[in-house]
Amino acid sequence: MDKIEPIAIVGIGCRFPGARGPASMWRMLADGVDAVAEVPPGRWSLDELYDDNSAAPGKMNTRWGGFLADIDRFDAAFFGISPREAAHIDPQQRLLMEVAWEALEDAGIPADTLAGQAVGVFLGISSYDYGSRQLTRYDEIRDGYVNTGSALSIAANRISYLLDLRGPSLVIDTACSRIRVLKCGAWPCSANAASSLKTS
Repeated sequence: MDKIEPIAIVGIGCRFPGARGPASMWRMLADGVDAVAEVPPGRWSLDELYDDNSAAPGKMNTRWGGFLADIDRFDAAFFGISPREAAHIDPQQRLLMEVAWEALEDAGIPADTLAGQAVGVFLGISSYDYGSRQLTRYDEIRDGYVNTGSALSIAANRISYLLDLRGPSLVIDTACSRIRVLKCGAWPCSANAASSLKTS
């Protein structure tokens, strides 16, 4: 087996409940902060969906969870995306664009210096909630942005397109093993394709 070149993490962008980036995440961990909170009012109505009877159909028996803040604050114009298209983009895709940009900022790499370069984008992603909801609203399906906004396969490609990256661009969904699969499969793939930088 060919020797695989070492991997260096040069920049990080992330979102966690209670933390908007690596510095705030580290502070939360160091301070022992519990980010689990009651369901925010803007997500769904607890009065309608909560029932302490776990056997109640169509109900949930907890009032708590880990929630990302400001998921509705996506700056579409910054990424050159129209309001019409942005409305149909899965929040996972929106967050990925934000954290990919922040990872480059964290690394001190100007995004425009990567344009046209052999930079790969490899993502582990899963769940299809937003797409499922859109595709059941038949009055919206006729909008072409529903397809690109809902498809998980587009998530990596959207970053590649946004930054004009010319390396491999792929999504892996193997449930809980996706990071392991990325490590074992995508990194060697990117080395063979002579990618000089990877975002994942």
